[in-house]
Amino acid sequence: MGSNPTLSAIKDLRFPIAFCLLRVATLILESLLKVTEKKHLRRILGLMIILGTLSLSIGDSAAQRRRPTRHATICGNPRITCKTTASFQPNDLPFEVTKNSVIIDTVPFYAVILKSVAVREDNCEVFIAERDRLSAQALFPDHKVFSSRCTDPENLFYADASSRKPRYFSETHRFMAVYAGPTLADANRMLAAVKATGKFSGANIRRMRTGFNGT
Repeated sequence: MGSNPTLSAIKDLRFPIAFCLLRVATLILESLLKVTEKKHLRRILGLMIILGTLSLSIGDSAAQRRRPTRHATICGNPRITCKTTASFQPNDLPFEVTKNSVIIDTVPFYAVILKSVAVREDNCEVFIAERDRLSAQALFPDHKVFSSRCTDPENLFYADASSRKPRYFSETHRFMAVYAGPTLADANRMLAAVKATGKFSGANIRRMRTGFNGT
């Protein structure tokens, strides 16, 4: 595979490494048997087993470090059933979750912020009314309109995906937004559609990701 071996190729290296280490141990054993008593044989065999186990562990650790991070895919069209094992609230932006997932976040995406309210100390009593979200959803039937809540464990977080420093919109603001797609071109088209309604004068584009921590 050239200079960039696949994960399966990396994992397959565990067995040649283990074989080489065991071969070395065997040669050492043969040499030692010539100069030592047989009562030490059990100790030497134990050393061989430890070397073999260590080589397999090293191979596993190397493979795990090279395993790419997988991010969940957004279900941005409310008319299409989301293939997910998670349960989402009506105001959530759903995404594909596999079985037994605990901590997960999504691929970055663009959204158009329709309405936003600043909050202090992550006040859970402040959020955009569900009737407002439903009214907005009726305007954009093919794009999910979602709204944030406080950062309790059962709620989704919404993070800024355009900044290197972790920044969570959902900690300082409650917002209502419409999913705008994976690219900036998609977002600009969505923003034009939002402005055409004449209902959201402060609409603006944000690049973000969402997710949850189920621990």
